[in-house]
Amino acid sequence: MKRIFAAILSGMPRGGVGAALLATGVAWSAPITFNTALPVAKNEFLVREQLIINQSGKDPGNLNRDRTAKAAVSVLGYGVSGKLALFGVLPYRDNELKLTAAGQRMNRNASGFGDLTVFGRYTVLQRDQRGKNFRIATFGGVKAPTGEDGERDSLGVLPASVQVGSGSWDPLAGAVATYQTLNYQIDGQISYQINNEANNFEVGDVARLDGSVQYRVWPKTLGGGIPAFLYGVIEANLIHQQKNQVNGQSDPDSGGTRLFLTPGVQYVTRRWIAETAVQIPVAQNLNGNALENDYIARASVRFNF
Repeated sequence: MKRIFAAILSGMPRGGVGAALLATGVAWSAPITFNTALPVAKNEFLVREQLIINQSGKDPGNLNRDRTAKAAVSVLGYGVSGKLALFGVLPYRDNELKLTAAGQRMNRNASGFGDLTVFGRYTVLQRDQRGKNFRIATFGGVKAPTGEDGERDSLGVLPASVQVGSGSWDPLAGAVATYQTLNYQIDGQISYQINNEANNFEVGDVARLDGSVQYRVWPKTLGGGIPAFLYGVIEANLIHQQKNQVNGQSDPDSGGTRLFLTPGVQYVTRRWIAETAVQIPVAQNLNGNALENDYIARASVRFNF
Protein backbone atom coordinates (compact mmCIF):
# COMPACT_ATOMS: atom_id res chain seq x y z
CA MET A 1 0.00 0.00 0.00
CA LYS A 2 2.40 2.62 -1.17
CA ARG A 3 4.00 4.48 -4.05
CA ILE A 4 7.42 5.62 -5.20
CA PHE A 5 7.64 9.38 -4.90
CA ALA A 6 9.57 12.14 -6.63
CA ALA A 7 11.61 12.74 -3.47
CA ILE A 8 13.41 9.46 -4.15
CA LEU A 9 14.05 10.26 -7.78
CA SER A 10 17.25 12.21 -7.20
CA GLY A 11 18.94 9.07 -5.89
CA MET A 12 17.83 6.84 -8.77
CA PRO A 13 19.09 6.28 -12.31
CA ARG A 14 18.16 9.09 -14.70
CA GLY A 15 17.21 6.84 -17.60
CA GLY A 16 15.26 3.65 -18.22
CA VAL A 17 12.10 2.28 -16.69
CA GLY A 18 13.32 2.83 -13.12
CA ALA A 19 13.27 6.58 -13.53
CA ALA A 20 10.00 6.44 -15.46
CA LEU A 21 8.33 4.50 -12.68
CA LEU A 22 9.55 6.90 -10.03
CA ALA A 23 8.52 9.95 -11.97
CA THR A 24 4.97 8.77 -12.56
CA GLY A 25 4.18 7.46 -9.07
CA VAL A 26 3.18 3.88 -9.72
CA ALA A 27 2.01 1.53 -6.99
CA TRP A 28 4.61 -0.97 -5.83
CA SER A 29 4.60 -4.12 -3.75
CA ALA A 30 3.84 -3.98 -0.02
CA PRO A 31 3.35 -6.26 2.99
CA ILE A 32 -0.03 -7.97 2.92
CA THR A 33 -0.58 -8.60 6.65
CA PHE A 34 0.85 -5.39 8.14
CA ASN A 35 2.03 -1.83 7.45
CA THR A 36 4.88 -0.28 5.45
CA ALA A 37 7.22 2.64 6.21
CA LEU A 38 7.05 4.27 2.77
CA PRO A 39 5.09 7.54 2.77
CA VAL A 40 1.83 8.60 1.19
CA ALA A 41 2.34 11.61 -1.08
CA LYS A 42 0.95 14.92 0.17
CA ASN A 43 -2.77 15.32 -0.62
CA GLU A 44 -2.90 11.77 -2.05
CA PHE A 45 -5.38 9.07 -0.96
CA LEU A 46 -5.03 5.33 -0.54
CA VAL A 47 -8.01 2.97 -0.51
CA ARG A 48 -7.83 -0.70 0.37
CA GLU A 49 -10.66 -3.24 0.41
CA GLN A 50 -9.78 -6.52 2.06
CA LEU A 51 -11.60 -9.81 2.69
CA ILE A 52 -10.30 -11.84 5.64
CA ILE A 53 -11.45 -15.32 6.70
CA ASN A 54 -10.12 -16.48 10.08
CA GLN A 55 -10.87 -20.16 10.69
CA SER A 56 -10.28 -21.80 14.09
CA GLY A 57 -11.44 -25.38 14.62
CA LYS A 58 -8.76 -27.20 16.60
CA ASP A 59 -10.39 -27.45 20.03
CA PRO A 60 -8.28 -29.19 22.70
CA GLY A 61 -11.31 -29.18 25.02
CA ASN A 62 -14.53 -31.21 24.90
CA LEU A 63 -16.89 -28.59 23.42
CA ASN A 64 -15.88 -29.29 19.80
CA ARG A 65 -15.78 -25.55 19.09
CA ASP A 66 -15.51 -24.28 15.54
CA ARG A 67 -15.22 -20.52 14.96
CA THR A 68 -15.29 -18.73 11.61
CA ALA A 69 -14.71 -14.98 11.55
CA LYS A 70 -15.20 -13.21 8.23
CA ALA A 71 -14.41 -9.53 7.76
CA ALA A 72 -14.66 -7.07 4.88
CA VAL A 73 -12.18 -4.37 5.88
CA SER A 74 -12.14 -0.88 4.37
CA VAL A 75 -9.00 1.27 4.74
CA LEU A 76 -8.65 4.94 3.83
CA GLY A 77 -5.29 6.71 4.02
CA TYR A 78 -4.42 10.37 3.42
CA GLY A 79 -1.02 12.02 3.00
CA VAL A 80 -0.96 15.12 5.20
CA SER A 81 2.67 15.74 4.22
CA GLY A 82 5.58 13.79 2.78
CA LYS A 83 6.23 12.37 6.25
CA LEU A 84 2.81 12.20 7.94
CA ALA A 85 -0.09 9.99 6.85
CA LEU A 86 -3.43 9.38 8.57
CA PHE A 87 -5.46 6.17 8.29
CA GLY A 88 -8.91 4.91 9.16
CA VAL A 89 -9.83 1.20 9.25
CA LEU A 90 -13.44 -0.01 9.47
CA PRO A 91 -14.40 -3.72 9.29
CA TYR A 92 -17.74 -5.32 8.58
CA ARG A 93 -17.75 -8.57 10.55
CA ASP A 94 -19.62 -11.87 10.34
CA ASN A 95 -18.73 -14.12 13.29
CA GLU A 96 -19.98 -17.66 13.85
CA LEU A 97 -19.24 -20.04 16.72
CA LYS A 98 -20.38 -23.66 16.72
CA LEU A 99 -20.07 -25.77 19.87
CA THR A 100 -21.53 -28.83 21.54
CA ALA A 101 -22.99 -28.52 25.05
CA ALA A 102 -25.32 -30.89 26.93
CA GLY A 103 -25.31 -33.16 23.89
CA GLN A 104 -26.62 -30.47 21.55
CA ARG A 105 -24.87 -28.68 18.71
CA MET A 106 -25.28 -24.91 19.02
CA ASN A 107 -24.69 -22.15 16.51
CA ARG A 108 -24.12 -18.60 17.77
CA ASN A 109 -23.45 -15.75 15.36
CA ALA A 110 -23.44 -11.99 14.92
CA SER A 111 -22.74 -9.60 12.07
CA GLY A 112 -22.34 -5.86 11.60
CA PHE A 113 -19.79 -3.08 11.49
CA GLY A 114 -16.97 -3.55 13.97
CA ASP A 115 -14.70 -1.16 15.84
CA LEU A 116 -13.12 1.76 13.97
CA THR A 117 -9.34 2.10 14.18
CA VAL A 118 -7.64 5.43 13.45
CA PHE A 119 -3.90 6.00 13.50
CA GLY A 120 -1.14 8.22 12.21
CA ARG A 121 2.21 7.19 10.74
CA TYR A 122 5.24 9.48 10.70
CA THR A 123 8.56 8.96 8.90
CA VAL A 124 11.44 9.47 11.35
CA LEU A 125 14.33 8.31 9.15
CA GLN A 126 14.79 8.57 5.38
CA ARG A 127 17.81 7.42 3.36
CA ASP A 128 17.66 7.58 -0.45
CA GLN A 129 20.42 6.12 -2.63
CA ARG A 130 20.81 5.19 -6.27
CA GLY A 131 18.34 2.38 -6.99
CA LYS A 132 17.23 1.89 -3.39
CA ASN A 133 15.81 3.61 -0.32
CA PHE A 134 15.31 2.98 3.39
CA ARG A 135 12.60 4.29 5.73
CA ILE A 136 11.71 3.99 9.40
CA ALA A 137 8.30 5.20 10.56
CA THR A 138 6.49 5.19 13.88
CA PHE A 139 2.73 4.92 14.23
CA GLY A 140 0.14 5.27 16.95
CA GLY A 141 -3.61 5.38 17.27
CA VAL A 142 -6.67 3.98 18.96
CA LYS A 143 -9.41 1.44 18.32
CA ALA A 144 -12.75 3.04 19.14
CA PRO A 145 -15.79 1.04 20.38
CA THR A 146 -18.04 1.70 17.39
CA GLY A 147 -19.16 -1.92 16.95
CA GLU A 148 -22.06 -3.53 18.80
CA ASP A 149 -20.80 -5.36 21.90
CA GLY A 150 -24.06 -6.48 23.53
CA GLU A 151 -25.71 -8.71 20.91
CA ARG A 152 -27.96 -11.49 22.20
CA ASP A 153 -29.61 -14.62 20.84
CA SER A 154 -32.11 -17.09 22.29
CA LEU A 155 -29.42 -18.38 24.67
CA GLY A 156 -28.58 -14.95 26.08
CA VAL A 157 -25.74 -12.49 25.59
CA LEU A 158 -23.27 -13.71 22.98
CA PRO A 159 -19.72 -14.46 24.13
CA ALA A 160 -17.06 -11.84 23.43
CA SER A 161 -15.52 -13.99 20.67
CA VAL A 162 -18.77 -13.67 18.68
CA GLN A 163 -19.52 -9.98 19.26
CA VAL A 164 -18.56 -7.67 16.37
CA GLY A 165 -17.40 -4.92 18.76
CA SER A 166 -15.29 -4.88 21.92
CA GLY A 167 -16.88 -2.01 23.85
CA SER A 168 -13.46 -0.64 24.84
CA TRP A 169 -11.04 2.10 23.80
CA ASP A 170 -7.76 0.37 22.94
CA PRO A 171 -4.55 2.30 22.14
CA LEU A 172 -1.91 0.91 19.81
CA ALA A 173 1.61 1.91 18.78
CA GLY A 174 4.60 0.57 16.90
CA ALA A 175 7.39 1.09 14.41
CA VAL A 176 7.98 -0.19 10.89
CA ALA A 177 11.06 -0.24 8.66
CA THR A 178 11.21 -0.66 4.87
CA TYR A 179 14.18 -1.31 2.57
CA GLN A 180 13.25 -1.07 -1.09
CA THR A 181 15.01 -1.70 -4.39
CA LEU A 182 13.70 -2.03 -7.94
CA ASN A 183 13.76 -5.84 -7.64
CA TYR A 184 12.66 -6.57 -4.08
CA GLN A 185 11.52 -5.07 -0.80
CA ILE A 186 11.98 -6.03 2.85
CA ASP A 187 9.68 -4.80 5.64
CA GLY A 188 9.69 -5.34 9.39
CA GLN A 189 7.28 -4.18 12.07
CA ILE A 190 6.92 -4.30 15.84
CA SER A 191 3.64 -3.26 17.48
CA TYR A 192 1.67 -3.40 20.72
CA GLN A 193 -2.04 -2.95 21.43
CA ILE A 194 -3.42 -2.39 24.94
CA ASN A 195 -6.91 -3.85 25.28
CA ASN A 196 -9.07 -2.39 28.05
CA GLU A 197 -12.04 -3.70 30.02
CA ALA A 198 -15.67 -3.48 28.93
CA ASN A 199 -18.68 -5.43 30.19
CA ASN A 200 -16.53 -7.14 32.86
CA PHE A 201 -14.36 -8.61 30.10
CA GLU A 202 -10.89 -7.61 28.93
CA VAL A 203 -9.16 -9.13 25.92
CA GLY A 204 -5.46 -9.77 26.50
CA ASP A 205 -2.97 -7.22 25.18
CA VAL A 206 -1.38 -8.13 21.84
CA ALA A 207 2.31 -7.81 20.88
CA ARG A 208 3.39 -8.49 17.29
CA LEU A 209 6.61 -8.91 15.36
CA ASP A 210 6.17 -9.09 11.58
CA GLY A 211 8.47 -9.49 8.60
CA SER A 212 7.90 -9.50 4.84
CA VAL A 213 9.90 -10.01 1.66
CA GLN A 214 8.40 -9.15 -1.74
CA TYR A 215 10.36 -10.21 -4.83
CA ARG A 216 9.55 -9.30 -8.42
CA VAL A 217 9.13 -12.54 -10.36
CA TRP A 218 7.80 -10.97 -13.59
CA PRO A 219 9.10 -9.31 -15.65
CA LYS A 220 12.57 -10.57 -14.83
CA THR A 221 14.19 -7.57 -16.51
CA LEU A 222 12.87 -4.02 -16.52
CA GLY A 223 12.44 -2.76 -20.06
CA GLY A 224 10.76 0.15 -21.79
CA GLY A 225 7.31 1.39 -20.87
CA ILE A 226 5.51 0.92 -17.57
CA PRO A 227 4.35 -2.69 -17.36
CA ALA A 228 2.45 -4.49 -14.67
CA PHE A 229 4.47 -6.52 -12.18
CA LEU A 230 4.02 -9.85 -10.44
CA TYR A 231 5.54 -10.22 -6.97
CA GLY A 232 6.00 -13.30 -4.86
CA VAL A 233 5.55 -12.57 -1.16
CA ILE A 234 6.60 -14.45 1.97
CA GLU A 235 5.82 -13.13 5.44
CA ALA A 236 6.18 -14.25 9.05
CA ASN A 237 3.90 -13.11 11.88
CA LEU A 238 4.81 -13.73 15.53
CA ILE A 239 1.85 -12.82 17.74
CA HIS A 240 1.72 -13.01 21.54
CA GLN A 241 -1.50 -12.35 23.42
CA GLN A 242 -1.89 -12.11 27.17
CA LYS A 243 -4.69 -13.96 28.95
CA ASN A 244 -8.18 -12.52 28.89
CA GLN A 245 -9.67 -11.16 32.10
CA VAL A 246 -13.22 -12.14 33.11
CA ASN A 247 -14.67 -10.30 36.12
CA GLY A 248 -11.13 -9.36 37.08
CA GLN A 249 -9.83 -12.94 36.96
CA SER A 250 -7.46 -14.42 34.37
CA ASP A 251 -9.01 -16.90 31.96
CA PRO A 252 -6.66 -19.93 31.95
CA ASP A 253 -7.97 -21.02 28.53
CA SER A 254 -6.94 -17.90 26.64
CA GLY A 255 -3.86 -16.19 25.29
CA GLY A 256 -0.54 -17.57 24.15
CA THR A 257 1.85 -17.29 21.24
CA ARG A 258 1.30 -18.04 17.55
CA LEU A 259 3.74 -18.07 14.65
CA PHE A 260 2.34 -17.81 11.13
CA LEU A 261 4.16 -18.33 7.84
CA THR A 262 2.38 -16.42 5.10
CA PRO A 263 2.96 -17.04 1.38
CA GLY A 264 1.27 -14.67 -1.03
CA VAL A 265 1.24 -13.09 -4.47
CA GLN A 266 0.70 -9.52 -5.69
CA TYR A 267 -0.20 -8.18 -9.13
CA VAL A 268 0.89 -4.55 -9.30
CA THR A 269 -0.15 -2.00 -11.93
CA ARG A 270 0.39 1.73 -12.17
CA ARG A 271 -2.54 2.65 -9.91
CA TRP A 272 -3.78 -0.50 -8.22
CA ILE A 273 -2.67 -3.74 -6.58
CA ALA A 274 -4.49 -7.09 -6.36
CA GLU A 275 -3.16 -9.57 -3.83
CA THR A 276 -3.87 -12.72 -1.86
CA ALA A 277 -2.14 -14.58 0.96
CA VAL A 278 -2.78 -17.36 3.48
CA GLN A 279 -1.45 -17.21 7.04
CA ILE A 280 -0.52 -20.77 8.01
CA PRO A 281 0.12 -21.48 11.72
CA VAL A 282 3.45 -23.28 12.08
CA ALA A 283 3.62 -23.06 15.89
CA GLN A 284 0.91 -22.42 18.49
CA ASN A 285 1.83 -22.34 22.17
CA LEU A 286 -1.53 -21.52 23.75
CA ASN A 287 -2.81 -21.58 27.30
CA GLY A 288 -5.15 -24.31 28.53
CA ASN A 289 -7.93 -25.11 26.07
CA ALA A 290 -7.55 -21.97 23.96
CA LEU A 291 -8.89 -22.54 20.45
CA GLU A 292 -6.18 -23.02 17.81
CA ASN A 293 -6.12 -21.36 14.39
CA ASP A 294 -6.49 -23.43 11.22
CA TYR A 295 -5.65 -20.60 8.80
CA ILE A 296 -6.27 -16.95 7.97
CA ALA A 297 -6.99 -16.26 4.29
CA ARG A 298 -6.72 -12.76 2.81
CA ALA A 299 -7.58 -11.17 -0.53
CA SER A 300 -7.55 -7.46 -1.26
CA VAL A 301 -7.25 -4.64 -3.76
CA ARG A 302 -5.56 -1.27 -3.23
CA PHE A 303 -5.94 1.98 -5.15
CA ASN A 304 -3.93 5.21 -5.24
CA PHE A 305 -5.48 8.49 -6.33
